Amino acid sequence: MEIERKYLVKEIPVLDGVEKKKIEQGYLCRGPVVRIRKSNEDYILTYKSKLGLSQEHAIQNREVELPLTKEAYEHLKEKTDGSLIQKTRYLLPLEEGRTAELDVFEGSLSGLAFVEVEFPSEEAAMQFVPPVWFGEDVSAFHSFSNGYLSEVQDYEAWLHAWEIEKNDFLLKK
Repeated sequence: MEIERKYLVKEIPVLDGVEKKKIEQGYLCRGPVVRIRKSNEDYILTYKSKLGLSQEHAIQNREVELPLTKEAYEHLKEKTDGSLIQKTRYLLPLEEGRTAELDVFEGSLSGLAFVEVEFPSEEAAMQFVPPVWFGEDVSAFHSFSNGYLSEVQDYEAWLHAWEIEKNDFLLKK
């Protein structure tokens, strides 16, 4: 089970000496999500489903990860829909043993950065007090899902879609 929240970034902290991963990922299916990922030299196939899970206080998914060989990854990469996402993920330690995963996007999404935190329960997600460098909680917004990001043309197109989604959200309040 994956339980997480996503946040904008007010200010990127000092990253010297922070563990990082170079990530490339693509999507074979979006409903349910079937994703392939290269993380440094690890290759992973991930299945995610939200079916029957509340999304009220955090993003929740049933998640299964399976290792892939490099050859299997390269074969499946040719079959992905949309663009491959490229990003560097910085792993920043937080209180209570949690980790902030700061994703700084590259390529066509250069300029985009947000941070995710995973939790052991929905209650823990609700009680979380973000550090001062975190910005707005954007967990509820579709435009921050990596599946969506693989479909958008570039950062400018994403920014336009995010503005529309944010305005729609505010109008519904």
